[in-house]
Amino acid sequence: MNPSANNPGKPGGKKFIPGIAWFFFVLVLLCFPGSDIPSVDDWMNKIFFDKWVHTGLFSIMAFLFMFPFIKSSLPTKEKWHYLIKIAIATSIWGITSEVLQKYFIPGRSFDLFDWAADSLGALIAFLYGRFLLLKQR
Repeated sequence: MNPSANNPGKPGGKKFIPGIAWFFFVLVLLCFPGSDIPSVDDWMNKIFFDKWVHTGLFSIMAFLFMFPFIKSSLPTKEKWHYLIKIAIATSIWGITSEVLQKYFIPGRSFDLFDWAADSLGALIAFLYGRFLLLKQR
């Protein structure tokens, strides 16, 4: 049975496999104990390298979940709604992962700036998705 059969135009589950795989890849990275994370050179700290990594990981994750909706035959308004929901869910996952790190991962802590970087990644994915939707018109 096709899960999108009740809603024609909605992407099927197989199209979300890349997003799901990336979600678990990010989850594994976020669950490494602090002692297993390599230290970075001083210059990398100065350019906030870890924040750029967070932004990249979360922008890719959000976009991989957005892309099936962008390419679907759903009405544009419905596509917008999905993109917004995915961006918000990605940001919520970012803060949730920070809480998980603080309480459950040895040597890790809650970092509000990591969450800001995660949310920036979600915003970048949303803006790129918006660009692609506008280009489709």
